[in-house]
Amino acid sequence: MIIVCDKVELIEAVGNVQRAVSSKASLPALEGILCRAQGNTLYLAGFDMELGISTTIPATVKEPGEIVLSARMFGDIVRKMPGDLITIQTDDRYNTIIRGDVTEFAIMGMSAADYPDIPKVEDGTAVTLSQTVIKSMIRQTIFAVAAPNDPRPIYTGTLFELRPDELRLVSVDGYRLAMRSEPMQNEEEMSFVVPGKTLQEILKLLKDEEKPCSLVVGRRHIIFEIEGYAVISRLLDGEFMTYDRIITPEVSTTVSVNTRAFMDAVDRVSLVINDRLKSPLVCDFRDGNIAVSCATPLGSANDCIPAAIDGKAEEMGFNSRFLLDALKNSESDEVTVQLAGALKPMKILPKEGNAFLFLVLPVRLKK
Repeated sequence: MIIVCDKVELIEAVGNVQRAVSSKASLPALEGILCRAQGNTLYLAGFDMELGISTTIPATVKEPGEIVLSARMFGDIVRKMPGDLITIQTDDRYNTIIRGDVTEFAIMGMSAADYPDIPKVEDGTAVTLSQTVIKSMIRQTIFAVAAPNDPRPIYTGTLFELRPDELRLVSVDGYRLAMRSEPMQNEEEMSFVVPGKTLQEILKLLKDEEKPCSLVVGRRHIIFEIEGYAVISRLLDGEFMTYDRIITPEVSTTVSVNTRAFMDAVDRVSLVINDRLKSPLVCDFRDGNIAVSCATPLGSANDCIPAAIDGKAEEMGFNSRFLLDALKNSESDEVTVQLAGALKPMKILPKEGNAFLFLVLPVRLKK
């Protein structure tokens, strides 16, 4: 294989596909990037048996071929190469010369025959959204995905629900729920769960642009196609909770508040909380104010912000990080908070419409 390609394009492509490469794989080839030159393109792919990222960049292919190169070494080399063009040359023994301007590296590659096949999705259901929309939907729900070591693997991902008139994303971790909906017409109804790890990588590729992002969903895998990149991921198996049951329609108190003011108050009061001292953050909703307070062995803090409160006065305790995450991801200047009692989940909604809904479970306060 002998190719010449633009250094900037190669650096970007290698950096992106490298994120799907396993650092500790049982199969050595999986610690590398598959490079395949044919026609006038160079195909690059990383795969860890669960997540794969691939792309194609233009190249002058003087001799077609394929090889697997160490992702770490290859990435470091191309990033530090001088010049505008990079030449890659390999022989039958996988000796590889990487050249840029007057700088030259000689490294050993691996046979592409040892690289496992990346799954394909055939006869899948396709959905297309703008990158701006899917990026917002993922960002507003991924914070509530359960930790990777959660004993319930199904909750380490986000539920995608295709309904006739909308796409809905839902994440839960046992302490909170995040739901985001977007109107769209769908010919098929279906639901599937995408791993949180996959969605984190998708967020890095998506841009705040109206350019399209396509999802192709199969029985076991999903492919996201984003501006020349294909991200394929397995879907999570298991039964996702019937989340509608925990979204109670009951409301005894409605609060309208400036999101930034509420966030800042929670953030300030949380300074007396650390990982060892997890005292609840207390929110007292009454008399046109939200009084925010906390007391730990480190000290105590009190703050107060104005709010429009309609209904019963309520004092509730929360995990400060969970409450702050929900407020941060509302992405709106004002939010509506709905309460149904001191021990019922707090609902956070947009001031108008129903694009998102966040639930935060309260902490029982000691009296």
